[in-house]
Amino acid sequence: MRNKKRVLAVAFAAAAALTLPACGSDTSTDTSVADVSVETESKPATVLDQPFTKPDLVLTDTNGKPYDFRERTKGKPTLIYFGYTNCPDVCPLTMSNIALAKRALPKADQDKLQVVFVTTDPERDTPASLGSWLKAQDPEFIGLTGDFPTIQAGARQIGIGIDAPKKEKDGTVVSMHGAQVIAFSPKTDKGYVLYSEDTTAEDYTKDLPKILEGKNP
Repeated sequence: MRNKKRVLAVAFAAAAALTLPACGSDTSTDTSVADVSVETESKPATVLDQPFTKPDLVLTDTNGKPYDFRERTKGKPTLIYFGYTNCPDVCPLTMSNIALAKRALPKADQDKLQVVFVTTDPERDTPASLGSWLKAQDPEFIGLTGDFPTIQAGARQIGIGIDAPKKEKDGTVVSMHGAQVIAFSPKTDKGYVLYSEDTTAEDYTKDLPKILEGKNP
């Protein structure tokens, strides 16, 4: 039998599980929490007891047009991830794993799944550059950019704390990315499942059919 335990996931702290810094960024210390239930038997998915409401987030897509996240993904199985294209490892690996798993779905299900990548480095991730980067992963992935305060506010609504990119003395730009992919149910439009950065393509392949139906993985 699987044993379940209760844990607390920090909802609005960049130092917690929902956000990872790059290049040694400092993180914030907000202590709001979300109550989650985790199965201890090596499961990549964390199912939230209190799901997140979709963020009220309106940004610009890779075609330069306004994109209302809440409205455009209404009633659709949706994965969202906050990252940046200059990330050397975690961000491209995360999107690649999702892309591989998506391609394993029947075509009709591939068309239903919405995968949204929101940049945390909007100054460098223009609509054009973000579009080119995502196209190499999957042409149907949705890329969003805009002003950083709007991105930051939207991320905080789903428990992700990010700070604005900073330029070091040597000219290096330090950006932050989220540590988890959040899945929204097509039935409730609530963000009810979290996937960590350690989630593999095989894990997503196994769980996506359930996510498409709004079921717990």
